[in-house]
Amino acid sequence: MSERQGQAPLFEALCRHNEKNTCNLHIPGHRQGRCIPEGLMSLDNKALFSLDLTELSGLDDLHSPSGPIRLAQELAAGLYGADRSFFLVNGTSAGIHALLVATVGEKQVVVPRNAHRSVLGGLVLAGADPVYVTPELMPEFGLDCGVAPAAIRAALENNPAAAAVLAVSPNYYGVTGDLQGYAEAAHRADKPLLVDEAHGAHLRFHPALPEDAMACGADAAVQSTHKLGGSLTQSSVLHLQGQRIEQQGVAAALRLLQTTSPSYLLMASLDLARRQLALRGKGLLDQALELAYGLRQRLSIIDGLSVLSPERLPEGSSLDPTRLVISVRRLGLSGYQVQQMLAERYRVYVEMADSAHVVAIVSIGAVRADCEGLARAMEDISFRERKTEPIPFIAPPDSFIVLMKPREAWFAKFRQVPLDEARGRISAETIAVYPPGIPAVNPGEEITVDVINYLTAVRKMGLPCHGPADPTLKTISVVVE
Repeated sequence: MSERQGQAPLFEALCRHNEKNTCNLHIPGHRQGRCIPEGLMSLDNKALFSLDLTELSGLDDLHSPSGPIRLAQELAAGLYGADRSFFLVNGTSAGIHALLVATVGEKQVVVPRNAHRSVLGGLVLAGADPVYVTPELMPEFGLDCGVAPAAIRAALENNPAAAAVLAVSPNYYGVTGDLQGYAEAAHRADKPLLVDEAHGAHLRFHPALPEDAMACGADAAVQSTHKLGGSLTQSSVLHLQGQRIEQQGVAAALRLLQTTSPSYLLMASLDLARRQLALRGKGLLDQALELAYGLRQRLSIIDGLSVLSPERLPEGSSLDPTRLVISVRRLGLSGYQVQQMLAERYRVYVEMADSAHVVAIVSIGAVRADCEGLARAMEDISFRERKTEPIPFIAPPDSFIVLMKPREAWFAKFRQVPLDEARGRISAETIAVYPPGIPAVNPGEEITVDVINYLTAVRKMGLPCHGPADPTLKTISVVVE
C-alpha cells in the first residue's frame, strides 16, 4: 500500500485554514459555527455525530413525511408565508431542477440570462426550451440589476405557450429585481413565477431588507438556508404557495432527484435555523446591519474604491445592505487580484470576486473584527498597489442565438475544435466565469465572434471558469452536425 494513503489532504487543508487568524466575510452565514443554531452548538462532537442517523422508527422519511420532518416543514412554511415547504439536502440546485421538471417539462420557460448554472441543469433534465430575457446593467459597475417587468411581459406575449417564468432574486451581488412586477406579468398570463432565491433566506426577518419572494407573490421560491440563514452547507428549502403549481408534482420530482439517503444532520440544521430565525432573526440582523453600514461608510472614503448603493439601481430593484459590492477598477486591479491579496497578505476572505469587483457578506455570524480587517486591508491595498489607469470592463456577450434545446445539444455527438475555429458552430457545453456564473455560451447556442472574443479575453486574464471540458479554453466542445 502506498504511504500516501496515510494522508487526508482535504481534512488537513481544512484544519490548516482554521488554524489561521482569519477575517471571514463569506458564506455559510453561521461563520464557522459562531452563529450556528443553539441546538447544534450545545452538542459536543460525539453527540453531534450521534445525530447522523437514518430512517428509523419515529424519525420519519423525507420522501414521505408524516412525523417530525412533516411538522418541521410545516413550521418552515408558516414562517415564510408558504402553503407548503420542502427540505432540500441536495442544495438549492435540486429545488430548481425539481421545479423545472414538475412545472415546465419540455415546454418553454422564460429565463433571465444571468441565471445560475443550476438552471441549465434543470433545462437539460426537463428538456425545456429557454426563452432568455436580458437583465439591465448599471453603467458604472457593469453589473446586472434585474430584468425589467416589461421584458417579461414581452417574452410572454411573444411566447404564449411558455409554461412558467423563472427569476433570480437576489442575484450574487445582492440586487433584488422587481418581484411584484414579475408576479403581475406572469399571473396576467396565468403562468407561475418561480424564484431562485438562493441568497435570500434572511430577507423576511428585518424591515431594512428587501421583501422576499413569497411576500411579493411568487408561486415558488428556493432558498439556500445555509448561505445566510444559519444552517449547514448544502441544506435549502423550497416554498410553494397558491394553486398554479401542483404540489404533488413537485414532491414527485424531488423524490426522483434527491438522494435516497438524506442527511439528518442537514435536516436538523434546517429545523434549528428556522427556529433561530423565528426567535432571534431580527436581533441577529440588527447586529449584521450595524456592522455592514459601518463597513460601507469606511470603504466608501478609500481612494480608488466605489461601493454599490441603492441609489444606483433602477426603479423596482432593491439592494441587500448586508452584501457589499466593492468596485476596484479605479485601483487598476482586477477583483481577482484584490481577492488574492486579501487572502494571502491579510488573511481576509471575501465571498467572491469578478474582473472588477470583490463582494463581502456581513452575515448573522460576522463580527466587528471581520469588518475591521477588510477595511484596514483595503486601505493598505489602495495606498500600496493603486495603478494610474483603471482596468477595462470585461462582460459576457449581450446577445445569443439559440439553435437547439439545451437537452438536445447536451446529448448530441460532439468533438473538440480550436476556439478560434469554432465560429458558427453549435456549442455542446456551457462556459461561465465562476463566480458569478453567468454563461458566455450554453449548449445549443451558436458560437459567435463575440463569444470567441470574450473567451479569448477570459483565457488571457486567467479567469476561473465552470463547464468547459478544456479548462485552458484553447478548444471548445461543439455539436457534430
